[in-house]
Amino acid sequence: MSADSPLLVVGPVPAGLQPEAVCATLGEATARLAGTVFDAVLIVQADAAASLATWPGLSQACLDAAVLLVTDAPTPELAVDLLARGVQAVLATADASPGALQRAIHQAVLRNRIEREARKAYATDLATGLPNQAQLLEHMNHLLALRERAPGPMALLVLRIEGLASAEAALGPAAAGALRRKLAVRLRASLRASDVVASIGSDAFAALLAWIDAPAAAERVGAKLVRALQRPLRVVDRELAVAASVGIAHYPEQGKDAQTLLRLAFAGAAGAVAIGRAGFANIVERGPASAANDEAAD
Repeated sequence: MSADSPLLVVGPVPAGLQPEAVCATLGEATARLAGTVFDAVLIVQADAAASLATWPGLSQACLDAAVLLVTDAPTPELAVDLLARGVQAVLATADASPGALQRAIHQAVLRNRIEREARKAYATDLATGLPNQAQLLEHMNHLLALRERAPGPMALLVLRIEGLASAEAALGPAAAGALRRKLAVRLRASLRASDVVASIGSDAFAALLAWIDAPAAAERVGAKLVRALQRPLRVVDRELAVAASVGIAHYPEQGKDAQTLLRLAFAGAAGAVAIGRAGFANIVERGPASAANDEAAD
């Protein structure tokens, strides 16, 4: 990749590529993405279905970068699921020759830029009725400009949700969409009219607190929102529950531009343990047996 298209590789580096950064694990990649913007993230894993499905950093990676996966014999179901989550391309290891891989990365970066520009034309996430990521950033830039003239603290919260995938697997995409909309309504009802709630990914929401008295106020609001999201919701005559984690970025202490604050808040949510779903922590912490039982219960 060229210098203006920085590439992060997670896993072994394929022949012919010269990435700007390499991480051995997805956990390392989550930490790296918190401080660096990449145009492309290439994940090279023999068996990625389970690890990517539970990777807290996937939405964070898709925030700025074109994400590609190289894995052994990817199934159509895996490809469709990851594409729906924001991954740009899923390639089989056997088909990832050096030339083909370089072309795929280049095309994914261009496609991601085109899609990002297209999203700017829309102010609303059609699935939830909330402002989308582009509208959130525009609103933040407006507020930040005002803060230059009238200084005052504010905070951005990112809430990452676990449980949407199992709801979709058990009840279908329509039910998962209904669950997201109900979560959006609950978030909006839990905040002041002056605060902004946005949908910023398939499993993430953001809350912009336009004015806070002290940094500790943002922590209190974050804990309140997590508790609100943990309460079960009725969808298709079933009680469904999700788990949530929160990341918080403070202005002006941690950043003075919208992208930096959003990236920091995303990183905090990705690194935090999601609590909920009858008091259990996330799938990774509970282990395969508990995860299987939970998926069946949902």
